[in-house]
Parts: sequence; structure tokens; C-alpha cells
Amino acid sequence: MTGLSHEPMERGIMNRIVIATVLSISVGALALACSATPRPEPLPPEEPTKALEPTSTPVAPEPPPLQEQPKEEPQDQSQPAVDAGPPACPEGMKLVEGEYCTEVEQKCLVEWFAPQNKKRVCEQFEPSTQCVGARVPKRFCIDTYAWPNQAGARPEVMNNFYQAQVKCAAVGKRMCTESEWTFACEGPEMKPFPYGYVRDPRKCNGDHQWDGPSMTKVAKRDPTELARLWRGVPSGSQPHCISDFGVHDLPGNNDEVVAGEKPGAQFSSVHTGGPWYSGVRNQCRPKVYTHDEGFYYYFLGFRCCSEPDGQPNETRTPKQVRERMKWEVVERLARFSIAEMQQKLELKKQGQCTCSERDILCKTMCGTLLGPNAVDGDDSTRIFNVSRDKIR
Repeated sequence: MTGLSHEPMERGIMNRIVIATVLSISVGALALACSATPRPEPLPPEEPTKALEPTSTPVAPEPPPLQEQPKEEPQDQSQPAVDAGPPACPEGMKLVEGEYCTEVEQKCLVEWFAPQNKKRVCEQFEPSTQCVGARVPKRFCIDTYAWPNQAGARPEVMNNFYQAQVKCAAVGKRMCTESEWTFACEGPEMKPFPYGYVRDPRKCNGDHQWDGPSMTKVAKRDPTELARLWRGVPSGSQPHCISDFGVHDLPGNNDEVVAGEKPGAQFSSVHTGGPWYSGVRNQCRPKVYTHDEGFYYYFLGFRCCSEPDGQPNETRTPKQVRERMKWEVVERLARFSIAEMQQKLELKKQGQCTCSERDILCKTMCGTLLGPNAVDGDDSTRIFNVSRDKIR
């Protein structure tokens, strides 16, 4: 039974093998008969992973190989990456920005009494200041040095308030207000001195002995008397008398006149800083409100301020604005106009701002009232109070 069941199957398989062999031989013979050419080499097999594209769609070219991008050089952090635009302040001015405290509390640790002024002078403060008033945002520009705002030049004195006002307007600026001057001096830390909490007359020129001025000669702007009384030093010559905002020579050296801000004040003019003498305030905060706008003196100077970012300036003081004073009145009281002052400044640049001996107004405009024999202050005329021995 087993043999009978397998025999037909084996016979069928053999028949199929014979037929396939015959067909293969026949096809080969037919190929040889139809062509006299030699048999071509077999084609290489296609890559199994590559699919054929339809003939109706063009084959997109392969993208070029990615090139390695050059590495960016690290930027110099000291230089701005983009154009920062125009500076906030004109050349020769410093930007002062922050919150100004309207009233502070400073505790004095060492002080002494100055009989010539009947004032107590603080030599050392507690190294902290408390703000007990309101904080007011401020942003303004202030001259780096006292007028004429030039390093190495002596501060110009003997201008009254109106004359200082016109001079600032002639260079596109305005008078500083009392709070602006104070903030520029004390900095964000509200220090009594720009350099700290201990008075040092060598850092900001001060504490020279009194000379006994001849008021008659001072009133006449006598150049010899003005030279004899001079104890100031050139602007920028005190490397330690610089505020946190970069403003030089605040306080000391020469007193400065600024614009008052108190609504009920009698005068627009306020004196601040203190001169080179012993027994005077020579701090950032104290002010004198008793001199009118026509007052001038041999140690009284000024510096200018300006709105930042190219904003226009109001050349009148807050008091003048409240009283609606016209600018022409200011020029009349100064005895010269903006245009006339600008002409003198141009002559001064050329070294040609010369005046006759008796032309006081011309000398005031040119800043040449001080006689040629003036001597800058030094330790030979400085008085050091014994209370300094108590400084801790």
C-alpha cells in the first residue's frame, strides 16, 4: 500500500523535471539562432532598498552636502554689540540718575565749634545715612567741573546769579537746582561728603585760614585784592574729590550758586558746597538761602546742568517760571544777552577775549577778573582742627 501511494507522485515529479529541461534547452537554442552576438554579461542586481520613481515625475536632484558653518567669534564684551545711539549728556557733562531723598538723617560723631561763623563743624559722621523724606526719581546732566567746565582751569568767580544764568544759557544749558547739585555730590548712598563720612580738607580743598577781605576792593572787582584772597585750586586737580556720579570738586574749593526750589523762597539763588575756608559747611547737604540774585563774591562760582537725551531746557528758574518772568528781564539784570555772551565765548576760544583795564563787564564775561598773582591753596595756609585727633 505504501509503495502504490508514492509511485504516481514520483512519476509526476519526474515528468515535470523533463518538461522543464526541454523547455530550457529550446529557449537557449532559439536565443542562439536569433543573434550572432555573444551572450551579454548578467546585469548587476538592483539595490533592494531603492524604489523605482514613476516615470511621469522628474527625479529631484540630491541636495548638496551640508557645509559646516564657521564658528562665531566671541564678542568683545567691553564694546556695545549695537549702536547705542547718541549719549544722554553733551560732552563735558555727567549723567545723574536715581532716586533723590528729600530729607536725610545723619548722625555726627566728632564735631567742633567755629567761632568765626558761629557754626558747629562735623569731622566724622556715623557711616550710614537714613532717608526720612520722600524719594524722588531724577535724571539730568551736570557739568563735570565748575564753570568754565575745563580740567586744569581755575573756577570762575565773581558772577552774580543772573550772569551765571545767562552764561549757562549761552552754551545751551541751565542753572542746576539745589536738589540736583546735592544728589550729584552725595550720590545714591547719601554721603555727607562725596568721598565718604569723614571730613578731609585735603581731598576737597578747604579749611584755609581767613584773610580778612577788603569789601570795598571786592565790590570794585579789584584784581590785586581778588588774587590775594584766592585759595582755590584748578578744576580736576583733586583726584579724591569725585562723586559716585563722576562729578569733580563737590563740595569745597569754591562755593557755588544754584537755583532754589522752595515755593516760598525769597530768592532764586541758593549757595551750596562751601568755599576753601575753615569753619564752613563744605558738605553736600547744607545750603545758604540769604543772598539775593545780585550777590557776587570772590569765592562764589557756579556750574551748569541740562536735561538729558537732547530734551529742551527751561533756562528760567522755578521761581521765575512761577512769577512768569520773561527771559529778557533776566538778560537785562545780567547786563548782557545770550548772543553777546556767545560772541565772547567764541573770542575766548581764539584767545582774543581781551578787555580794557576798567571794563568790568567785559572782564566778567571773559572770566578775567582774577589778578595774575593769584596763588593756589596748599597746606601752608590750611588749619587742621584738634578735634581730628578724636576721629575713630
